[in-house]
Parts: sequence; structure tokens; C-alpha cells
Amino acid sequence: MGKEMLSAEKFHQDTFAALNNPQLRRNFKRAMGGLMEKRQAVFADGEEWQELRELGRSIRANALRKLPALLEQLEANCSKNGIQVHWAESVDEANTLVLEIAQRHQVKSVVKGKSMVSEEMELNHFLEQHGIEALEADLGEYIIQVDHELPSHIIMPAIHKNKDQITQLFREKVDPVAPAETAEEMTAIARRVLRKKFYEADMGVSGVNFAVAETGTLCLVENEGNGRFCTTLPPVHVAVMGIEKVVERFEDVPPLLSLLTRSATGQAITTYFNMISGIRQAEEKDGPHEVHLILLDNGRSQMHADDLLQETLLCIRCGACMNHCPVYSRIGGHAYDTTYPGPIGKILTPQMKGLHEAGHLADASSLCGACVEVCPVKIPITDILLRLRHDKVEKNRKITLAESGGWKAKTESMVWKSWAMVFSNPKLYRLKSLGIAKMGNLAPGWLPVLRNWTSVRTTPRFAKKSLHQLAREAGISDE
Repeated sequence: MGKEMLSAEKFHQDTFAALNNPQLRRNFKRAMGGLMEKRQAVFADGEEWQELRELGRSIRANALRKLPALLEQLEANCSKNGIQVHWAESVDEANTLVLEIAQRHQVKSVVKGKSMVSEEMELNHFLEQHGIEALEADLGEYIIQVDHELPSHIIMPAIHKNKDQITQLFREKVDPVAPAETAEEMTAIARRVLRKKFYEADMGVSGVNFAVAETGTLCLVENEGNGRFCTTLPPVHVAVMGIEKVVERFEDVPPLLSLLTRSATGQAITTYFNMISGIRQAEEKDGPHEVHLILLDNGRSQMHADDLLQETLLCIRCGACMNHCPVYSRIGGHAYDTTYPGPIGKILTPQMKGLHEAGHLADASSLCGACVEVCPVKIPITDILLRLRHDKVEKNRKITLAESGGWKAKTESMVWKSWAMVFSNPKLYRLKSLGIAKMGNLAPGWLPVLRNWTSVRTTPRFAKKSLHQLAREAGISDE
């Protein structure tokens, strides 16, 4: 595959690089602020929001409870509709399936609608290794593909760039002559390039937002029409989908769609909502002659087996948790070096790639809970983060306090005994607090123990008076 293993060291380096990039910080501040305002506006009725959240969660939870049976029902009804269903345990298996389909049809070029699962598979890189051109048709995805970057957001992949940066990119790498000063002009350039590719493509690839088990219908949400082009013009359509995206009934889709669009971009509804229920019929003028659905596991079954971790699979990929995350909004998506950045990525990626490789992402959170408050399906992200942190520590622990008389156990025991002694003695506690406050205020920010904090934050100052002192001065008894 194209990417190297994740590492905590690289994450730290990329994080500090992002924090020290003023333009990136400005871009994200502007973008995240706008997205939060739009979401707040469309969920102005707090009671309606909570009721819709509860409904959305119940729909997704019901699907997870019945997941094996619903997937079998989906396969049966898709097959009845003429859709060929394939199962892939890993991204390697999924990529191989796509390649086999492409080679069977002698495919030379592929157009892709926006798909996070295809990003998870690193499908573009894989196809290019086998001589097949894969072009992103979503405007944001097209922009970052031209610039050889990864998406920085699951909904708005080029959100880390401002208009001037995109203008320069188009002049350097797309069309040096055509005017590209406004969003409309840049869109026109991309439309001209992509429209030609749509007609030339031998195969279209898309994701799946929701798959309806009772009808065998694949639902695709988009704003630009690229998804519709990818799934109707090429003679072959391949849809890639995580196994958790299935829902039981068609009536389950509207509440989830309402939650998705409003949470993601502040829209009441998207411009396009595509429903694919089979191949082109004899009387139809467009549509593929062959449709394939690849159901990807990639660790999802393992998540599903755990009562808490399976809540990760409730996600509808709206990106609201990212938009409201104080960590993501300051470092952006590229620092994570993963397909799924932000809060959802911090719980999803360690489970997909393993704690040994991606466990450090679970530590990159303030646990403020903003992500939980805005999640449209009420995923307990902070609870899952704490669980992953606990599991990582347990996996890395060489000795236990209960069983070992080693140095580590003795040291930890001594620290906790000292802590207990200080906190159980009011006079000693006040003395220690006074000493720490005075030393803390005198300590320069460049000290090695402090500079990682002070390099990007204001040095904290201890109050001149303790809470106990202020209470006594106000006539409040300590008793």
C-alpha cells in the first residue's frame, strides 16, 4: 500500500508543524467557525434536535443488533435486483476484487465519486500501480488529488486550503490560461476536465451512505452531481461499502438523511440523493450494464463483538465531531496521517490498525465532550477513548502492581502514598500548594518540562490567593 505505518513521533512532529503554520490555523478557524454556525442555525429547535437524535440512534442501533441478518438480506435483495455482491475481510481483498472486475472489462480509466471507504482502501494508489487511471470527481477530492494530498476532512477534503491557494494550484497544475479567480471560474475549469473524463471512463466507483436491506437499494448523498455521473455513465459501476452502513427499512433513511446533511454542512437537504436498485433495464437510456457491491469488514466485525466499541459503528460520517473539536480545529486533518481524522478517527483508526500502531491517536483528545454533544447518533466518543487508552496501557504494561515487587511497582506505590499523605493533612496540603504556586509563577516558560506547552500556549499563572484564603476573607468557614 501507499502509506507507511503510523507513529506517535510523526504525529507529534506534524502536530507542531500545523500549530506553527499561521495560514493553516486561519483557514481552519474560518472554516470551522462557519460550519458550526450553519449547524446551529438548522438545529435551532433544541427539542426537535434531541428527538431526531434519539430516532437516528435507535435506527442505527437496531441495524447493529441485527447486522448479520440484515447483511444477508441485503445480499439476497441486491442479487435479486441484478447487483453482484462481494465480501472482503480486508482492504487487500477489497482492492483485489476491484482490480479483478476492472481487468475483466479491460478498464483503463475509472471515475470516482466521493468515498471514504475507497480512501480507507487507498484504492487510487492501488489502481495506478496496475496501470489504471483513477480520477476523483468530487471537486474537493479532485483538488487534493491534483496537489497529491490526502483529504483533511471526511466531508470537505480540501477545507485546509483557502481560495487563493486553490487559485494558484489550478494555475500551476490544471490550466495556466483560464481565469481562476472566483469559485465559479475554478468550478468551470474542473467541470470541463471532469466532464470529458466521465464520458471516457470505463468504470465508475462510488461509496454508499446507506444500504437498505429490505429492498437491496444503495443510497448515495452528494451535492455536485458527480456521484450520479459515476453511477450512470460508465458501463460498470462498483460500490464500496463498510458493512455497518446497512439499515433495515426504507423508512429508516429519511431521519438519517436529515441528520447527516444538517450535521455535516448545515443543509436541510443535499442537491442529489441517488438510489441505485439494479442494473440498466431494457427501456432505460442510461445506467450501468453491470453493478457490483463490495462489503468491506476491515476490523468492523471485531468492533461489533464488543458492547462499547461497537458504538463506533453507529457513525453516519457527518463530520460534526471534527467541526467542533478544539484539537482538530487547531491542527487540521493531515497531522493525524489517517483516512479518518478528528474524534471519529481517534476511536476508529486504533481499532482498524491496532493499538500498537495507532493507539497514540486516542491520547490526542482533551476529553471536553464537544464531539459527544453534537454527534447526531450519540456515539459516546469520550467513553470509547478512555477504553482505548486503558487497553493500550494494559497491553504495554510489563508488570502489575499487585503481583510485582519491582522498581516500577514500588515507585508508583510510593507516589500514591505521598499523594494520600498530602491530601489527608490540611496544613501540609496548604504548604505544598503555596510552594507550587510560587515556584510555578517564577518558572520560565523555556524550561524543557514546560516549553512543549508554552510554545503554542500562554504560560498559565497561579492565583495569588488560594480558594481557602478567598473563602476565609469572604467569611465562609472551612468547615
